[in-house]
Amino acid sequence: MLRDSLPTDDSLFVVSLTVSDAIRPKVTVTLDGEQGVGIDECAQVSRRLARRIDEQYGEDASYTLEVTSPGADQPLRDPRQYTRHVGRSLNLKLADGTEKTGTLEAVEAEGIQLAEVVKEKSKKKTLPAALVPFQDIQEARVVISFK
Repeated sequence: MLRDSLPTDDSLFVVSLTVSDAIRPKVTVTLDGEQGVGIDECAQVSRRLARRIDEQYGEDASYTLEVTSPGADQPLRDPRQYTRHVGRSLNLKLADGTEKTGTLEAVEAEGIQLAEVVKEKSKKKTLPAALVPFQDIQEARVVISFK
C-alpha cells in the first residue's frame, strides 16, 4: 500500500515507517530521495496514502498520519541517502564500537569511501579514502557545520 502511494519514477524511497501503540495510532512515514524531498512531495504522498488507508480500512478508521523527511540531525539509514552527501563530513559509529569522522568521498555498491580525519599530536591529518562497508556502519550522521 505504501509503495503504491510513492511516485512511480523511484525518485523517493521510504527510510522508516513507525506505528505508535496508542488508542489512536500515529503512522509516521519518513521519506527521502537522492535529491532530498520537499514539502510538496510529502503532502502528495500523504494524500495518496490517506486515500489508500481509507479504501482499505474505511473512512471511520481512527489514526494520525505524518509523512515527513529526515531532519538534518537524523542518522542516514539507507545506502541511497549517502549519495547526496558526497563531499560532506560524516561521523560514523561502527559495529565494532569504534568511531570515525571524515569526508565522504564516494558511494559504492558495497559501502562508502571515507577520507578519515585523525588527530596526530596536536594536528589533524586526513588519511587517504578507504572503503567502509555498509554492513560495518551502525550509525552515520552528517556533521553539521555553521562556519
